[in-house]
Amino acid sequence: MVFFQVLDDAKAAYEVSELHVAIMQLATTNLRTVMGSMDLDETLSKRDEINTRLLQVVDQATEAWGVKITRVELKDIRPPADIVNAMTRQMKAEREKRASILESEGARQNDINRAEGQKQSQILEAEGRREAAFRDAEARERSAQAEATATKMVSDAIEGGSVQAINYFIAQKYVEAIGLFATSPNAKTILFPVEATQLMGTLGGIGELAREAISGNGPSSPPSPPRAPAPVRPRGPFEGGPQ
Repeated sequence: MVFFQVLDDAKAAYEVSELHVAIMQLATTNLRTVMGSMDLDETLSKRDEINTRLLQVVDQATEAWGVKITRVELKDIRPPADIVNAMTRQMKAEREKRASILESEGARQNDINRAEGQKQSQILEAEGRREAAFRDAEARERSAQAEATATKMVSDAIEGGSVQAINYFIAQKYVEAIGLFATSPNAKTILFPVEATQLMGTLGGIGELAREAISGNGPSSPPSPPRAPAPVRPRGPFEGGPQ
């Protein structure tokens, strides 16, 4: 549909023959030119652009006829059947392409999220191992300090001439060695080459040292008042003198 206005009657009558037919043929010809320069899907979605371009071309061509083209409107576009089929396949391919792109983007984002989660998990695990190692080192340090303090106390007691301190130190190693025998995976039967009374005597020496430490009557403390003689106990394997 072409809307026009005659501005010069003489030109409209003498410059062109059959003004209406000439305008329609001119609009049809330029319509083919404008639509031929566009893609198939653009011809259906950009109708306003087609109207504007066609108006400019037809108005410029009919200016010499004393006519002013005021408006051009496309009522309907009916492409051939083969073009419609081609456009349908093209639209289907575009939809499949977009679906494939969205699917790949989703898979990519999923991989990124999974990798980020693994990264954070490894970081937290490494921090946990570092904290555990720090705690273990602190525990070993405290254990070593306690062992050093105990060894110093025993050394001071030995220096002061306490026989019980010597017995305590040797009996401690003796008990530890027996414990290693007991926990050995290859040991089914353990034979002790010592008498039970001797082991009890050694443990008795440990008890005597503990009582002295609790009562404060160690080697460096002033002597306590004489006490009643203790019952005779068997001597340990590391105590001198006749049994």
